[in-house]
Amino acid sequence: MKRKNEQRMTFDNLGRTPVLRELVAKANTHSMAEAQVISSLPPALAPGTRFVCCLEGELTLSAENAGKASQIRFRQHEIMEKLRENELFRFVWKLKVKVVPPRFHEKPPAKKIPLSKENARLLQEEAGHTKDQKLREVLEKLASHVRD
Repeated sequence: MKRKNEQRMTFDNLGRTPVLRELVAKANTHSMAEAQVISSLPPALAPGTRFVCCLEGELTLSAENAGKASQIRFRQHEIMEKLRENELFRFVWKLKVKVVPPRFHEKPPAKKIPLSKENARLLQEEAGHTKDQKLREVLEKLASHVRD
C-alpha cells in the first residue's frame, strides 16, 4: 500500500493518468480561450461574462443578467470583428448569449441598529396601554435596550 503523500495527485504524476492529463489540457485551453474572449469584450461588459464554448463557428457566452446579455447581442458584430483577429476564433460567424445568474449572492451581514430614545418611549407607552401581562413585560424589556 502506498503512503498517503504518494497517493496525492500532483502535476508531476499526471503522466501516469492520460485521462486526467487530457482534462487538464482541455481546461487550460478553455481558460486561454476565455481570456481572449473576455479581452475582446468592451470593458463595461467584461465583468460577469463567461466564455462557454465555440463549436462549428458558433460562439456561446453567458452573462449574469439579461441587461448585459442584450448589450452583448447589440454589439455582437463589433465583438466578433475583434475576436476574428485571433487565430482560434478566425471562423466565428454567430454569437449566442445565455443568461446564467450567479449561484451565490454574498449578502453583507445585517447591521443591528440601536433603538432610539423616541422608539423606546413609544414602546414604553404601548406597554402602559397593554392589558396582557406577558406582552407588557416584553415591550418594557425591549424599551430598556435604548441607545445612550
